[in-house]
Amino acid sequence: MSSTPETGTSGTSASSTPGTGASDPVSPESRPHGAPAHDPRFPRVVIIGAGIVGCSLADELTARGWSDVTVLEQGPLPAPGGSTSHAPGLVFQTSPSRTLAEFAKYTVDKFCSLEVDGVSCFNQVGGLELATTPERLAELHRRAGYAAAWGIRGEVVSTARCKELWPLIDESVVLGGFHTPDDGLARALLAARAQMDRATARGARFLERHTVTGIEQHSGRTTAVVTDRGTFPTDHVVSAAGFWGPVIGRMAGIDVPLQPLAHQYARTKQLPELQDHRAEATRPILRFQDRDLYFREHTDRIGIGSYAHRPLPVDAFAVLPYDEARARNLDMPSSFPFTEEDWAPSWDDCRWLIPALRNAEVEEGFNGVFSFTPDGMPVLGESRQLRGFWLAEAVWVTHSAGVAKAVAEWMVDGRPSLDVHECDLTRFEEAQRSPMYIRERGSQQFAEVYDVLHPLQPMEQPRPLRVSPFHARQQQLGAYFLEGGGWERPHWYEANAPLVDGLHLPERDAWSARYWSPVAAAEAKATREKVALYDMTPLRRLEVTGPGALDFLDRMTTNNLRKKPGAVTYTLLLDESGGIRSDLTVARLGPDRFQVGANSPADLDRLARYAPDDVQIRDITSGTCCVGVWGPLARDLVQPLTRDDFSHEAFGYFRAKETFIGHVPVTAMRLSYVGELGWELYTSADLGLRLWDTLWEAGQGLGVIAAGRSAFNSLRLEKGYRAWGTDMTDEHNPYEAGVGFAVRLDKEFVGREALTDAPLTRKLTPLLLDDPAAVVLGKEPVYVDGVPAGYVTSASYGYTLGRCIAYAWLPAALTAGAGVHIEYFGEKVPATVAEEPLFDPKMTRIRR
Repeated sequence: MSSTPETGTSGTSASSTPGTGASDPVSPESRPHGAPAHDPRFPRVVIIGAGIVGCSLADELTARGWSDVTVLEQGPLPAPGGSTSHAPGLVFQTSPSRTLAEFAKYTVDKFCSLEVDGVSCFNQVGGLELATTPERLAELHRRAGYAAAWGIRGEVVSTARCKELWPLIDESVVLGGFHTPDDGLARALLAARAQMDRATARGARFLERHTVTGIEQHSGRTTAVVTDRGTFPTDHVVSAAGFWGPVIGRMAGIDVPLQPLAHQYARTKQLPELQDHRAEATRPILRFQDRDLYFREHTDRIGIGSYAHRPLPVDAFAVLPYDEARARNLDMPSSFPFTEEDWAPSWDDCRWLIPALRNAEVEEGFNGVFSFTPDGMPVLGESRQLRGFWLAEAVWVTHSAGVAKAVAEWMVDGRPSLDVHECDLTRFEEAQRSPMYIRERGSQQFAEVYDVLHPLQPMEQPRPLRVSPFHARQQQLGAYFLEGGGWERPHWYEANAPLVDGLHLPERDAWSARYWSPVAAAEAKATREKVALYDMTPLRRLEVTGPGALDFLDRMTTNNLRKKPGAVTYTLLLDESGGIRSDLTVARLGPDRFQVGANSPADLDRLARYAPDDVQIRDITSGTCCVGVWGPLARDLVQPLTRDDFSHEAFGYFRAKETFIGHVPVTAMRLSYVGELGWELYTSADLGLRLWDTLWEAGQGLGVIAAGRSAFNSLRLEKGYRAWGTDMTDEHNPYEAGVGFAVRLDKEFVGREALTDAPLTRKLTPLLLDDPAAVVLGKEPVYVDGVPAGYVTSASYGYTLGRCIAYAWLPAALTAGAGVHIEYFGEKVPATVAEEPLFDPKMTRIRR
């Protein structure tokens, strides 16, 4: 988990009885009691769940003029019994995810501005993370880098300063800490109430003890929410039900990839050291991540949360309704009995760090339930299967107001102002949506909450899940696999280890050497000098067909697609505000048939959402495969295997041809993302192994090798090729991102009008590290004149250039030759702004 899981989620209970089906209009006589007449100027919205997310969303929607908002809650208000009701309220803003950090920053700012009966909704006591090992201290320096990159105040502090901030700790075991003065404690129930009051004043209704029993729909859209106390007609339904999200999702026919888990929280008896305290909390919230623990003051007591215990998955469909939970002597549905056996090891660790606890006792404890997803991120957005059904799930108090703002913008304006692709509900592949996968990965996210995670670190289980047809051959070559989107992706091949002999590479530090091998340098060199095979199967492929396919794709994207069959075009998918939703490679294979190289399931969702009836879109990724054949000898390899002419004159750059390679029918596209001559060769999955073997056998005399993603990433950065989702998102316009060459303003396309006034105050900037031995990995802050001015997106060592390359978002005024510094584990590494492309600027190696 990449953020602050100490805080809880919102929630409401619902019956698991399916309630889908066509809805009849609700007559005035059947309108629920107290419901105002509908104002046709604004959509009707029903939010399921009056926890912190539901209340925040009602506030954000009504602030934007959508006043016909009804919030349904199965429990009593203002403490309905979901995760919000028991959340200890810790808010740490720093995260490896910029999106989560922005959500948290907004939440802190908003809650600081709210109060109820003169009491602030946020206690800004700050945060302190401790290191008791050298590895954790290094991690705290890395986290300080994230904070600087995302604009959060924070610094790594000495042991003595840690003792000043938290006098009860044993300073002899502490090596240092990371202090964030603007973090603190959210008073979640007060914040929910404050926002409930504001939303109510603007026309929203909050109805307690309304158990949702069904979601009605007609013609693929939501029409009403059914409860045990009436039916509520609506245009939009938002599930903010927290760990009950899967229950609500089932009613709508939507799978919600969310696993509830129980988490231990205990509170001590009064401590003599705190007996004079009168304030709720005055010291920073404390995290002891080396032992999976966190601490906060409760006046003269200390609250302690632990992630050190075994994962305790909870069945969302078995969680008791509020009244039944209370009848069974539970405080609330989200509070399970405390399991002493799980707590015992953590209690020993607590007393090791804080001597004052050695004679203390635990007064009370519980196992609180909240939500995890397979990747630890929230699940947000509108369902493709059921229009008008939105998810705002797996959201902790830390991010609640920020998420609500993004979802409200999404609903009202059509897009959030912040990039949320990491949270988009469409991000999970079909293979990642099984109940078993969600349970396993959700449980692992719990176990990894406080782990030091490398940015390339893959999940361990379930693997392998998705493999290309070449997998067996890759194993024979000693492929080192990492995982992405469920796919096993070779990053280098041990069979190429002998090629490292004679290479002179700088020694790497232990962190950057993880999930890296010098073999990657050898593979990059072989690609530049001979020819290599790259498995490009995981790249998403869509087939778009039909009489209206050309008009549709041309209208949806920025470049000119009105070319003859055989043309391939790099183009952009923008939103209405000119932000880059994706970059696409569109091959016109016939008058009405296109193959689209896309990035994520969200691209399919975007295109399918707007496709007219005479256009069919199909994801063909799983049924096909792709080999990239790249290098100066690529033509020597493929030409003898086909009767078609693969010369430059007959088969030019960015052209496509359907042909045969040996016995295998292929779609060959002359593209190169490594800056060398070559082709992408596509065929059906059943013929993939034959294609690989044909190419491998034919290339033996040419010195062909298999090469992995590590070399690929180095080579693509030497050419300045952008990676959507990493280097650019919908927060950026094409000119900022350096892909304005793919925009044709002389045609109509979605987002065109916004580009006429597109700002250019920042740009994606190539940097070369001055020291040939220095490396960075991505997300580090970049300093200009000693002040944080941007952050690194992609980085890799450029083996051809002999320098580490880093692309970063920086002020547009910076010009080539300007000096900057990149902070890497607390050290300022000098770098220089470079001209791009860094390698082969005249494209002579590709166009030959």
